Amino acid sequence: MAVKGPRMTIPTQLVLETLLQDTSRELYGVEVGDAAGLPSGTVHPILARLEGLGWVESRWEDIDPRREGRPARRYYRLTAAGVDAARAALARAYRPASAPRFRPIPGQA
Repeated sequence: MAVKGPRMTIPTQLVLETLLQDTSRELYGVEVGDAAGLPSGTVHPILARLEGLGWVESRWEDIDPRREGRPARRYYRLTAAGVDAARAALARAYRPASAPRFRPIPGQA
């Protein structure tokens, strides 16, 4: 039986494309969001879903937050199976090339 993948929304596609750019590199959530052009509140739930599916693995950075002056970061990367699944899912995903994001208001140009 095939493993069900995530809903392939545009934000999910953008996150997967970002993670596929360099599959050997770990990215923390804000880096994924910046590269994908998405806010943290959108990226982190997607990463959590992908991790639940086994497509992504994560680890907490091992630092002393007081010494670094910031909280520890959680780093993400695609698993080997996730790389294959992400590529296949993106190949199947519908993504309009030039669809407008908003409908124009009638009577305004």
